[in-house]
Amino acid sequence: MGPLMLDLQSKTLQADEHDLLQHPAVGGVILFTRNFETRTQLNHFVAEIREVAGKPLLLAVDHEGGRVQRFRSGFSAIPAMGKIAELVNEHSWSELQLARELGWLMAAEVLACDIDISFAPVLDLNGISEVIGDRAFADNPAQVTELAAAFIDGMHDAGMKCTGKHYPGHGSVAADSHIAIPVDDRSEADVAQDEVVFKDLIGSKRLDAMMPAHVIYPQLDDKPAGFSPYWLNRLRQQLGFDGVIFSDDLAMKGAEPMGSYPQRAKAALLAGCDMVLLCNDRAGVLELLADDSWQNVLPHSQRLKSLLNSTKTEWDYLHQSERYKQLLANFPTLAIPAL
Repeated sequence: MGPLMLDLQSKTLQADEHDLLQHPAVGGVILFTRNFETRTQLNHFVAEIREVAGKPLLLAVDHEGGRVQRFRSGFSAIPAMGKIAELVNEHSWSELQLARELGWLMAAEVLACDIDISFAPVLDLNGISEVIGDRAFADNPAQVTELAAAFIDGMHDAGMKCTGKHYPGHGSVAADSHIAIPVDDRSEADVAQDEVVFKDLIGSKRLDAMMPAHVIYPQLDDKPAGFSPYWLNRLRQQLGFDGVIFSDDLAMKGAEPMGSYPQRAKAALLAGCDMVLLCNDRAGVLELLADDSWQNVLPHSQRLKSLLNSTKTEWDYLHQSERYKQLLANFPTLAIPAL
């Protein structure tokens, strides 16, 4: 599987995208709202992508819930993780029970469309970052760790591998790395408080994949974490993480300090990423694929195959299951909207 995950333009494959999917450097596709109209259309599109690629391909989506849920019509309305406590208020269910069921439901619906992973959960603390906000489970490490562990257990129940983001923590810096270059000037001791969540979930063998933050922590290193040998070696060697590491989107403003797209991709791979993402910039994808200086800097990662969907989840079976019925009976706001 090649080291690049790219995006697609529309709800069906465009003529030039056939060659892109077959390029040996391309190992994954991330889907967005623009790729979705109905669940039937999505199923056909996914089948088309896999057939045209003609090779194992990792399909992903950002489907966390709340404001980051790419597929809505015909899918359950997953709440933001920061709303879990509010939802169980005056309810017989615990926050942990609901977190696990939400992880299961989100993952099971995505897998039923033959999409391998949703990039979830967010492990950042809810601090001053507006781009994180209620995407985070809570504002303290202990509660985030506990709720995220339950959510991940639910994902694993469904058969989906999880991706924790954004290492070592994006919640304590105000700037949005999509449109700015965030700098978190806190001390190592303060940053380590955010890192506790990742450390604990690695320790409990729950994290399958990780996505570093496009944030610079100048008290420790001068590069954004996803391009930093310091941070990714720390992740591998000190925290003992042996799963997949994805870069965040190379097209984001927070990646600009690393130079051109080929320079960004090479830096991320050499730092320790297994796969790089480049989204919403087709010219950039073409630039990247035309340059072979980054494509073979490391052998293709064998870790990526561990994230492929190996379940036989069927949509109708899922929604007729007792687990789904009990969840919906207690939390009717999760119901799939009427078409």
